[in-house]
Amino acid sequence: MSHSGHSILGRVVRLAWPVLIGQMAVVGSGVIDTVMAGRLSALDLAAVGIGASIYITVFMTAMGVLMALTPTVAQHYGAGRYAEIGEDVRQCAWLALLLAAVSMLVLRYPEPFIALAKLTPEMEEKVRAYLRAASWGVAPSFAFRLFYGFMAGIGRPRAIMAFNLIGLAAKVPLNAWLMYGLGMGATGCGASTAMVSWLSAVLAWAWYARQAGDDRYALRSRFTLPKPAAIFELVRVGLPIGFTMLVDVTTFTFMTLFIARLGPAVSAAHQIAANLAVLVFMMPLSIGQAALVLAGHALGAGDPATARRTGLTGIALGVGVAALVAIGLWLGAEQITALYTPDIEVRRIAAVLIAIVAAYHLADALQTTAVNILRGYKRTVVPMMIFIVSFWGIGLGGGYLLAFTNTLGSARGAPGFWLAATAALTLAGAVVLAYFLAVSRKAPP
Repeated sequence: MSHSGHSILGRVVRLAWPVLIGQMAVVGSGVIDTVMAGRLSALDLAAVGIGASIYITVFMTAMGVLMALTPTVAQHYGAGRYAEIGEDVRQCAWLALLLAAVSMLVLRYPEPFIALAKLTPEMEEKVRAYLRAASWGVAPSFAFRLFYGFMAGIGRPRAIMAFNLIGLAAKVPLNAWLMYGLGMGATGCGASTAMVSWLSAVLAWAWYARQAGDDRYALRSRFTLPKPAAIFELVRVGLPIGFTMLVDVTTFTFMTLFIARLGPAVSAAHQIAANLAVLVFMMPLSIGQAALVLAGHALGAGDPATARRTGLTGIALGVGVAALVAIGLWLGAEQITALYTPDIEVRRIAAVLIAIVAAYHLADALQTTAVNILRGYKRTVVPMMIFIVSFWGIGLGGGYLLAFTNTLGSARGAPGFWLAATAALTLAGAVVLAYFLAVSRKAPP
């Protein structure tokens, strides 16, 4: 590797590790919910899994739109347009307010999701209570997302990491108090999630308000009303990201809701596998997001060659690390399940699913690094189309056939969904990689 290649790799790693720790802290909250709910009952564990799947579907779709802020800030930063950064953050805040209102409404009236899952009355009551409690955390979560997009775009992810870690530290005692002390069960997970969201958002922006030397971003210098042109540009880039997130998350959500029909033990096992898949996903995601920022800086500075090298380095690093993780998952499936639950039947089913997750993760690493780097180029529409075909068509449609019908052999239950999802990711990763190679050969528009 050339000196330039070594330099790019070092910069990707330096940006990626705080992002990774911060993302792991976020996912760690989900792990805590899963483990603590599993100690109550299979019913509570399944309710947390189903409720969280619905919440994440709504939340991540809206948050995906706000993700346009990171590449926007990154390109401004690379070009030295510092004052424009503050204005885009303010305009994104107006967009976040609208998205928060819509998201809260959907979470408090989740009838379409409930109908699809065909839940028992007891399960439905628990899921609805979880969503009502969690909905109070949407607005502060979006406020923290603005902080994330701003700080990540200017290459300062350590502040994000610090506040995510504070939120993680608060999660266990809040869960223990709400779930066990007050007897709220699964609902306590949703309530504590909302409380942590408020804590993180308030602390993050209060910290920034006390920082000196950031006047060049003009973030605190004035108040501005919504500007349609600026908001439209954010929506142009962000809406395909949000829809891509919707496709990705609904594949998982519908998997969870369909698998709920197979009973609490299978649903709980799927929740363990899904939680683990998201946990290990944070590694290639952090690498992809670091490469996104650095590629954005290079594009803003008018250096597409460095942007391309950054992308290639990020993809190679993400897939290489994922290969090592996949081996660990394959070899340690049974031991991993024991960390989640003492239920022997749930552990038996989950061990089979985790073995499939090993292959799933390798394909996931390829697609997520490539997709994130393309966002640094503000290329978001084509990846969205690729995801629609592969995730909804092969992943969800093929998964239903494999799980519940004899069309492609004997019905396989939950493993059928995971096998189809792995095939979908493999296809998406290959096509998105080819698209990145084509885009990065040309100068950005």
